[in-house]
Amino acid sequence: MTRLPLAASLIALAAASPALAQDKTLTISVYGIAQDAYKEALYAPFEAKCGCTLVVETGNSSERLAKLEANAAAPVVDVIAFSDANALEAANKGLLAPIDPAAVPNMAGIYDFAKDPIGGHMAVGYTFYGTSIVYRSDEVTIESWLDLFKPELAGYVALPNITTTQGPITLYMLEKALGKDDPGFADALDLVAAHKGDIVTFYERGSQIPQLLQQEEILAAVVGRFGWANIAKLGMPVAWATPKEGQTGGMNVLAMTKGAKDPALAQQFIDYWLSAEVQQTLAEGLVDSPVNTAVEVSDEVAEGLTYGPETAAAIHFLPAADQIAHRDAWLEGWNAKVAQ
Repeated sequence: MTRLPLAASLIALAAASPALAQDKTLTISVYGIAQDAYKEALYAPFEAKCGCTLVVETGNSSERLAKLEANAAAPVVDVIAFSDANALEAANKGLLAPIDPAAVPNMAGIYDFAKDPIGGHMAVGYTFYGTSIVYRSDEVTIESWLDLFKPELAGYVALPNITTTQGPITLYMLEKALGKDDPGFADALDLVAAHKGDIVTFYERGSQIPQLLQQEEILAAVVGRFGWANIAKLGMPVAWATPKEGQTGGMNVLAMTKGAKDPALAQQFIDYWLSAEVQQTLAEGLVDSPVNTAVEVSDEVAEGLTYGPETAAAIHFLPAADQIAHRDAWLEGWNAKVAQ
């Protein structure tokens, strides 16, 4: 039997197994929800497409941002999924690298608001959601955000606490409904404070709302669209309001970390996530509302999503810069006027 020197053996092995020789790994940091669905629709197909391995880290936003900052000198994560405000905070700390639109051609096919939501091409939106008012349509009508404070709804309304994702954007729309444009939400805070005795609860979790509606403790509540499917299943006469001032909502984005090991592969992954194919599958699975405008779903599926150009155009997003600049003041004002 002929024996090759070790070096020659390794060369021969590499030649016989080019995939082993060119092994590529991409580490992504994402929210922990719906990971089985993401694996099937996104992770596994991308690994097959790129001949690479995805390492997936999960956690809440604050944990993942802290980890990103702690590892700034030697980044572990290549691509991170965040809210737009979290991404701007990371960008301001020098933790992100700009995305080259030429390297992400599917960016051209998404809604304009998602293409560069925090500026400098430091992030790109991959999903969004609307937030509005759900209400018992057999009991009341809702045509404005100010209708939450109508006399007939006193003692039958649930609003989100300021510490929740929905809290600040609710104040944002109340400020708009009052005809004001104060990023500090002073008038909206005064309005809520004046009616705080009429609010059943300032909820911490959206999962509380279906039960409150079912028990007829409330007739109206502010909720994100992602909670609508469970509310619609109650078998009660409930409706999703389209207030004259519009809806609000939020956006999740993808960003590439500064010092990513393989920027080309990172941007290839971002591009794939934005593709009509992936966005279609995730939408049909009721995982994410699509930003890719080529996605088309049935009316039944659309009911569980924030879907379509008309809906997208009606959403007023609270700017990420305002969220960062004023969140401490909002909390202070809430504690002084509402929570006391």
